[in-house]
Amino acid sequence: SGWTFWRAVVGGRRSGDSKRQVILFILCVCLCHSRAETLRYSLPEEMERDSFVANIAKDLGVPLSQLAARRARVVSEGNEQLFLLNQNTGVLTAKESLDREEICPQSETCTLGFKIFFENPLQLIRGEVEVRDVNDNSPVFPEKEMVLEIPETTSPGSRFPLESAQDKDVGINGLQNYSLGPNPHFSLAIGTGKDGVKYVELVLQRQLDHEEQEELSLLLTATDGGSPPRSGTAQVRIVVLDANDNIPVFERETYEVRLAENSPLEQLVVRVVARDPDEGSYGKVRYAFTQTSERSRQLFQLNPDTGEIRVAGNLDFEEAKTHKMVVKATDGGGLSAHCKVQVEILDTNDNAPEIALTSLTASIPEDAPPRTVVALFSVRDRDSGDNGRTECSIDGDLPFSLTPTFDNYYELRTNAALDRERTAQYNITITATDWGTTRLSSRESIFVQISDVNDNPPEFTQEVYTMSVTENNSPMLRIGTMNATDADAGKNARVNYALVRQEGQEQPEVSVNAENGDVYILRPLDYEKVRSFEVTVLASDSGSPPLSAQAALRVLVRDENDNAPVVLHPPPDSSAAGELVPRWAPSGYLVAKVVAVDADAGQNAWLSYELAKATEPGLFRVGLHSGEVRTARAVTERDAPRQRLIVLVRDRGQPPRSATATLAVALVDGFSEAHLRVSEEAPAADPDGPLTLYLIASLACVSALFLATAVAAVVVRVRRARRSEAENLPTFPPTATESSAGSLPRSYVYDVCFAAGTVNSEFRFLRPLFPCFPAGLPPGPGEQRSSVCSQDAANLGDEGGW
Repeated sequence: SGWTFWRAVVGGRRSGDSKRQVILFILCVCLCHSRAETLRYSLPEEMERDSFVANIAKDLGVPLSQLAARRARVVSEGNEQLFLLNQNTGVLTAKESLDREEICPQSETCTLGFKIFFENPLQLIRGEVEVRDVNDNSPVFPEKEMVLEIPETTSPGSRFPLESAQDKDVGINGLQNYSLGPNPHFSLAIGTGKDGVKYVELVLQRQLDHEEQEELSLLLTATDGGSPPRSGTAQVRIVVLDANDNIPVFERETYEVRLAENSPLEQLVVRVVARDPDEGSYGKVRYAFTQTSERSRQLFQLNPDTGEIRVAGNLDFEEAKTHKMVVKATDGGGLSAHCKVQVEILDTNDNAPEIALTSLTASIPEDAPPRTVVALFSVRDRDSGDNGRTECSIDGDLPFSLTPTFDNYYELRTNAALDRERTAQYNITITATDWGTTRLSSRESIFVQISDVNDNPPEFTQEVYTMSVTENNSPMLRIGTMNATDADAGKNARVNYALVRQEGQEQPEVSVNAENGDVYILRPLDYEKVRSFEVTVLASDSGSPPLSAQAALRVLVRDENDNAPVVLHPPPDSSAAGELVPRWAPSGYLVAKVVAVDADAGQNAWLSYELAKATEPGLFRVGLHSGEVRTARAVTERDAPRQRLIVLVRDRGQPPRSATATLAVALVDGFSEAHLRVSEEAPAADPDGPLTLYLIASLACVSALFLATAVAAVVVRVRRARRSEAENLPTFPPTATESSAGSLPRSYVYDVCFAAGTVNSEFRFLRPLFPCFPAGLPPGPGEQRSSVCSQDAANLGDEGGW
């Protein structure tokens, strides 16, 4: 048998050959499934709780260690758990005291089914326990006193049915015999019906005499066959009536009726009719139940006048399939007749299927393979035929399926791959439906949690994060947060952040908080040195193995107004520069141009110029954005010959920074005389000074790009001016020509530097000016007459003239 083979498997385990053990174990399980038989036991009723039923381990031949290892347990059929299995001893015990009359009230035999359930591997073994009857109930008559009215003319041998006693016990413990107390007129006749129920009749042995005795009292005793026997008694009162020579006669001896269960109250079942040819009160018939169980009397109501039997209670096919009743018809003279009424209850589909969950796996991993068993349950319907035939289904489009196994058991299995990130929990509704005409169904919800597996890497919300910081920041300044999310759960979704270090790169200027992704600047930054930089950040989860993702972090450094303007012209570290302005200079005459730069950017480098201080405040004005110093009005003879101007250069930062430039302006009647005076008074500039080198380095590149174009434009303009204005050449006074001979420079060139962000690029050149001599006056020694004097004088005249 399968259990002998199991012992072979257990013995094989001691041999040490592991492969052979596994093969034998699998064969054993298969053999046990195919050849297992039903275990049958018996148990007397009314035993105490935890009473011994059987030694399951011994009967199955299973070692005690296997019961706990395979998680063996007992599952009773029905809703109530009646038995318990001790995994340590293998003993099956009754959970409570069992009352056969309560458990099986309508059955001669009482058999309780159960199943021994092994979870690992899955195995079911069916068992039955027969609850044996014990004589714990005495026979009981429906009425303590029965009254019979018998006419005195009744002939000996007449029989009178009596109410039968009821005994809840069955078999030998049930009702076995009746006895009648000693009397001269009556004896008992005991018979057994087709259904095996004993009935008793009173037999008249000697004719009654109403005049001799109007009433008789008899003691009827019912005895069962138990040991010791139990009994019950009832009084039979005989009322002797005067003569009535006709008894009622029923149309039929037996009335057979088929009635659907759950029929409505007051529904007519049948009408029994008994006729009596006598007249008067002797011919009036009344009907009553006799030899009918108390339950049938509760379910059916008999009209004593019409003989109509109607439904008085809830008929249930599952409780009783038939009901047998005896109707007695009695006329006014006391004569009676009997007929039998047999009602067959037809089953209707009034019981929905019942789902009983046997085993459930509350949580399964999302990488569980298809066909994984999630739950085991059974379905039971108390109806019969197609009304008790059931089928199961799952509501909705879920990755689960039902597999019928045996004995109305079903397995709930997965049928597709699971994804916790898509659905973390399934509410599986199982619907069991019967096959009745009006189909009934019931539902059971099963909640299955999907446990997480680390199958999703972190994901940054952006591929590139751009953050900004103002220069001169404080160390460890937080500038933003990088956020990565992980669709997993628990530690698989816990994200850690780290910078990706690459060989050959300097230590980064930022750090990232490993837990929350906050970005910090490690040290102060200088916009003029570093305007932006980029690093790579790695986000890793805490799964095993960990998964990761990368994102770029770009940091932009914002400029701060931390640099004051630097004046390039005039040089701030040299002596005051000298500028020459003729006495006849008109309003708007260009005196000089202050050039300054700012190392900052944006509006921090946007410069504005204003005249801070001047010898003659109303004589000069400064262009707000160009830095050009021009005359605000025409120069007059009353203006001081020497003017000192202080120009304030200010950026647009917050707060603004500024610098000053000092200009010395000489108002002259002639350039030569003024130039000599300025040259004698002003110390020579050091050609090797740092300002000169700074000017050369910063301006040479810019000036060189525009010099050729500017010179060409000046030459073209001069030539056109010579051809158009060859006459009316002004002459210098003799003092001017004498004092300036050979001392005035041939040309003045303004080099222009523009600050970063300047919108308008403006520059101006002053054409070379040569002294002109009156007509007929020969040039002095070393001098030569210029042919462009007239044109220059004309141009100067356009600017205000000398």
